Amino acid sequence: MKQSDKLTISVAISAYNEEKMLPDCLASVAWADEIIVIDNSSTDKTASVAKKHGARVFTRPNNVMLNINKNYGFIKATGDWILNLDADERVSEELKQEIEEITNYELRITNNSIAGFLIPRKNIIFGKWIEHTGWYPDYQLRLFKKGSGLFAEQHIHEKIVVAGEVKTLNGQIVHENYQTVSQFIEKLNRYTDNEAAQVMKNGYVFSYLDVIRMPKEEFFRRYFSQQGYLDGFHGLVLSVLMAFYHSIVFVKVWEKQRLRVGL
Repeated sequence: MKQSDKLTISVAISAYNEEKMLPDCLASVAWADEIIVIDNSSTDKTASVAKKHGARVFTRPNNVMLNINKNYGFIKATGDWILNLDADERVSEELKQEIEEITNYELRITNNSIAGFLIPRKNIIFGKWIEHTGWYPDYQLRLFKKGSGLFAEQHIHEKIVVAGEVKTLNGQIVHENYQTVSQFIEKLNRYTDNEAAQVMKNGYVFSYLDVIRMPKEEFFRRYFSQQGYLDGFHGLVLSVLMAFYHSIVFVKVWEKQRLRVGL
């Protein structure tokens, strides 16, 4: 690579039926050298929207383990570095400028050992930026050197794992997270299926006490330890919903294990 060359950035997005959310995501990364969209067999106009914005589109089956398709996007990317996003995420102007700066100078000259960057994520939930309740700064490893990072493909909420040094950026990803309670409940069913399977895979055996203890601890952690009360009624609602989430995980474990242990 010539001394004056700029490292290239590929943006990889995996999406299913995201024709409404995808345009703003794509507009926020129009500066990138390449945009890859993995269309998970959408039934809406996700693919055509992506193509309209100049993205390279690859259609894949809608895997329950969604990180399989994200990893596929990383393989198809041709840039020196990959920025991974979801369709409901947007790159802030500050993050764009920071990435362009380090791509031009810092990564190329002084930090060859760096394999990835943690990026703070600003979650907008039910129409409000949630500054506490465990949702901020919500660091995500999303920018990484091609060939050095992948998802393990074991858990829905797993993080990208990279081989090498990791630094932290200041610019934010803006996440248009849950917009309605119905959307939260809809995703909860899929997420808790995966969570319960992972808990059992790790050797957990159901206990009645955990159905009470774990949700209670989750509520107190989010609302008090993580200062959810500072987010107003949103903080209270989210603390209750996350406690409910954990209740469902353990009830699903009970459902799977009850015949085996006679509960």
